[in-house]
Amino acid sequence: MTKFNKQSLLFKDISGKKIQADFEGGEVSSDAGLLFLREVERQSGAIGRIAEVLRDRRHLSYITHPLVELLKQRVFQIISGYEDANDCDGLRRDPIVKMACERLPLSEDDLGSQPTMCRFENAPSRTDLYRIGEAFVDMFIDSYKKAPGGIILDLDDTDDETHGHQQLRLFNAFHDMYCYMPMHIYEGKSGKLVTAILRPGKRPSGKEIVSILKRIVGKIRQAWPEVGIIIRGDSHYASPEVYNFCEEEGLKFVFGLTPQNPMWEEAEELTEEAKKLYTLHKEPVKLFGEFEYQAKSWRRSLRVIYKAEHNHRGPNTRFIVTNLEYSRRRYIYQKIYSGRGNMELYIKEHKNHLFSDRTSCCEFEANQFRLFLHSLAYVLLHTFREVYLRGTEFAKAQFDTIRLKLIKIGARVRQMSTRIRVHLPSSFPFKEDLVKIWYSCCGAGHT
Repeated sequence: MTKFNKQSLLFKDISGKKIQADFEGGEVSSDAGLLFLREVERQSGAIGRIAEVLRDRRHLSYITHPLVELLKQRVFQIISGYEDANDCDGLRRDPIVKMACERLPLSEDDLGSQPTMCRFENAPSRTDLYRIGEAFVDMFIDSYKKAPGGIILDLDDTDDETHGHQQLRLFNAFHDMYCYMPMHIYEGKSGKLVTAILRPGKRPSGKEIVSILKRIVGKIRQAWPEVGIIIRGDSHYASPEVYNFCEEEGLKFVFGLTPQNPMWEEAEELTEEAKKLYTLHKEPVKLFGEFEYQAKSWRRSLRVIYKAEHNHRGPNTRFIVTNLEYSRRRYIYQKIYSGRGNMELYIKEHKNHLFSDRTSCCEFEANQFRLFLHSLAYVLLHTFREVYLRGTEFAKAQFDTIRLKLIKIGARVRQMSTRIRVHLPSSFPFKEDLVKIWYSCCGAGHT
């Protein structure tokens, strides 16, 4: 790039004055907001906890970049909007990214290159990945100062299209593509990530769901023996194996249910009533009913609640199944089950704002590790928003908005003998919020 340093870029005049740009502005970064995420990570220790469970199989005499530094580099780049390992070549000299990874911006060596990062992503074994998955559950538990009275575990999957010959990719007829179907698990009330597990491109079986829940619930119950847990999901997760597991472990559940003919017969009368009321008043109608139902594969009869809705588009009857016994049917459907709609927003931030569908490695294990890297970025940004953006206009902002307004800040970096000066733009439009965030992150411990 040095050959361009003297290159002048000319633009159209303004009021008779020539506009001339060059590359002599000094050490400037476009991501000064990473300094705040560095503080968030330092206080939460999230990246360090993942680094602790990774086994470094490299020869000690050839190590230039420690695992924790490679993790920080990759995660902070994802947060900044650089989702591919190829971006490492262009950002390894960025002064702010180097500072976020605990390197001096000007005098110390550059960060890892793309080949280094590629080897890093392909190195973890299945044992490493299992330990990382456990570490995510531990971080979720430790994010609470005290045991909550109850939590909701939301389960859902999303399509992750593949464009090569990745291991375990499958053709999914519903999505009409070759893909993975990673399972995301969040705490439904707070949006905290519990874990994200890469899967082949098909619906999970009941046994697979139980095998995952068994480990997660076991760790949660070990930390919080008395906590109430509700398992919530759509009809993909409604299976006899899951019902039985929940009953055996004392868990409550609410799942969407694919209706069978006997269920339609039970709901027929209320469906007709909803239609008559809509025809009479010309306003959308929602009526709720319930009945006990037991399929042949179910261990016992369960409570089935249905919504008989009619609007300008016609009838819209939906069914859910639950083992909640005492709550009112309308409350269970509208407040508890329909509350899982937030899950779509959590996945949107994970997948679309943090680009977690970039699972383009050949090996399945490497792609699972990539999913974990993007999950780390989710944990840090969610903590940043939940804890440190309170009282600002960004307290409920989406991740892409936080990146655009608070991470993508241009800054000039000067390294002196005793300090590093980061000069933020005088015209920055959110100065007041940035000062509040600084006080929240680290203001009390700095002068």
